[in-house]
Amino acid sequence: MEHTVVERELELRLILSPERSIQVPARLAYRSDDPYAVHIAFHVNSDFPVHWTFARELLVEGVFRPCGHGDVRVWPTKVNGRSVVLMALSSPDGDALLEAPAPQVSAWLERTLRAVPPGAEAARLGIDDALDQLLAR
Repeated sequence: MEHTVVERELELRLILSPERSIQVPARLAYRSDDPYAVHIAFHVNSDFPVHWTFARELLVEGVFRPCGHGDVRVWPTKVNGRSVVLMALSSPDGDALLEAPAPQVSAWLERTLRAVPPGAEAARLGIDDALDQLLAR
């Protein structure tokens, strides 16, 4: 089975306080061989990017309404008249609040949904084929 990769480079804003934020280059990535997940690499001032992986469904829902709990929360809002998606990420190393442009995130998500439509993810994993092979022995 051929695998599809859907990527997009974005400029996010890391919110440091209500008055202060900094730009953070990021790469959104989706792979059809990992169909339930989205991957984000943040290029902060370090030798290696910071990687986060979470459910594609969470990001899809978060473009429209607040969702998530725990380590990843996503919600839409407006900032200075612009539609944005906020992502609150928590880890043992710290917390981050990131602002992403909603139109660019939505366009990228649409590409991922065309690559693997909702409900078709399990078929991309090949679990049924693997079970058939295992049980055939």
